[in-house]
Amino acid sequence: MTPEWLLVQRGPAPLIVALPHTGTHLPNDIAGALVSPWLARKDADWWVDLLYGFAGSLGATLIRTLLSRSVIDVNRDPTGAGLYPGRAGTSLCPTTSFDGEPLYSAGAVPGAAEIARRRDAYFAPYHAALAVEIDRLRQYHGKVVLYDAHAIRSVIPRLFEGQLPHCNIGSNRGSACDPRLADAIADRCAASPFSHVTDGRFVGGWTTRHYGCPDDGIHAVQMELACRGYLDEPAQVTPDNWPPAFDPARAAPLSALLSDILTRCIAFAQA
Repeated sequence: MTPEWLLVQRGPAPLIVALPHTGTHLPNDIAGALVSPWLARKDADWWVDLLYGFAGSLGATLIRTLLSRSVIDVNRDPTGAGLYPGRAGTSLCPTTSFDGEPLYSAGAVPGAAEIARRRDAYFAPYHAALAVEIDRLRQYHGKVVLYDAHAIRSVIPRLFEGQLPHCNIGSNRGSACDPRLADAIADRCAASPFSHVTDGRFVGGWTTRHYGCPDDGIHAVQMELACRGYLDEPAQVTPDNWPPAFDPARAAPLSALLSDILTRCIAFAQA
């Protein structure tokens, strides 16, 4: 039985769109230990589920967790190992925001037993569902594309220098997918008004690295979008201005680009 916090929308196309960070739900047994609900939700991939609202019409399968990434980050290594050694980042059960602000009240930081509980309760079901959908589509298609959809504020000095490009394509430095897939995505970005980079600051999270296996017909790619591509980012985020409301008209140009990108992903898998 699928947990109520996990949404799976099946489609026939050889494409899975994973949405691991769009959730904002904070279970009651965790919310009481947090400094504030706003701070715990601050780093969500705001409105990415709406930005990719067209994906189902393309025949894609969508997998989305409604839980806040502050509860557990399903795109991190379940062992707790960091994705980018030597650089600031967040953990399986984050204890700080992207800006370094403490998420938990004094003495309430989750310990090893609580992290293990959350891993079993939330991380494991999410990835079990993802594996089921990959196996299902592999029965009908020689290749399947796993597209991990993300967004982040354009400027976060603790995590990266300067301003991110609009579209940050991650292929785990060419090992998670056929280079032709990453090139097809990059070529489409290059023909758009939006800036892009492949395997720059973000090369792909645990999902991309764990599942991407081109030799087995599974091609994983991560797209990390800078939020300014589809909403107006304030210079400094506060509870009064973040997140801005989703404006479909404001987001339409980037959403159109993403529709073309997912169409190319499907065409690649069907070739």
